Amino acid sequence: MSSLEIIDLKTHFPTPDGHVRAVDTITLSIMENETFGVIGETGCGKTVLGLSVMRLLPPTATIAGKIRYAGRNLLEVSEAEMRRVRGEEIAMILQNPTTSLNPVIRVGEQIAEAIRLHQGLNKRDAKKKAVEMLDAVKIPSPAERANEYPHEFSGGMKQRVMIAMGLACDPALIIADEPTKGLDVTIKAQIVELIQKVTEKKAMLLITHDLGVARELCDRIALMYAGELVEYAQIKEIFENPLHPYTRGFLGSLPDQGLVPIPGISPSLIELPDGCRFHPRCKYTTDVCKQKHPEMIEVAEGHFVRCFHA
Repeated sequence: MSSLEIIDLKTHFPTPDGHVRAVDTITLSIMENETFGVIGETGCGKTVLGLSVMRLLPPTATIAGKIRYAGRNLLEVSEAEMRRVRGEEIAMILQNPTTSLNPVIRVGEQIAEAIRLHQGLNKRDAKKKAVEMLDAVKIPSPAERANEYPHEFSGGMKQRVMIAMGLACDPALIIADEPTKGLDVTIKAQIVELIQKVTEKKAMLLITHDLGVARELCDRIALMYAGELVEYAQIKEIFENPLHPYTRGFLGSLPDQGLVPIPGISPSLIELPDGCRFHPRCKYTTDVCKQKHPEMIEVAEGHFVRCFHA
């Protein structure tokens, strides 16, 4: 049974230079208790995908398609209903805790505020639960640290606070946007282990550019390029049998695969190339790649790819 179903989602932003097609006709589903990873280079639209699900977009954005969750299309529910969904049913762990946490409010109060809003607890009980959440994410002396400000926490500890805040109201679905970005190897490993533990019985959409983290956490993984998905399958299938040239290039850029960079740069999301969006960087390009946009096709059970030569 699907926890979240996204159908033909388009999120565009008007600019003086033209429309930014940040998310362009994306379809995917996340099953209950599944971790689904969306991987891609910076600027491919991954974060906008997560913000679209949460409806946390600027008023100038245009969004179309369907986002089905718990029998509702989230694009059609009222703003009041969407505020209830955020945090209570779906939580988002943002990628930069330094800017996401309020610097002048104590950490415990920030977590407690979300608990009071969604669970109706009084101030004392909400603060108690906030301390319990800090303890759950392995922050030492949680009762004392709840009274500290964000600047008194290290980067890894701030990320733990963000995870505690996301889990505070026991949501069924978590959207984690680059949860290990900027962390050193040791702290990253600790955060990955923590996320693995606390999301064991939850569905999660993991947004990252780090294939190593995705390999540790995900059941299925999708590669995103220039606003669209180009391949997705079970995590083992992607690593053992990558079919799209972008997927192969992305895997080849990993340290254990030789650190071979993908030539060229990603296209502007305002002026996307005709045909396959990857063809200017692809060594397998033929005339059809330059002229026709490939559809996503299923080449094996559960393995989908957008390529004429797959």
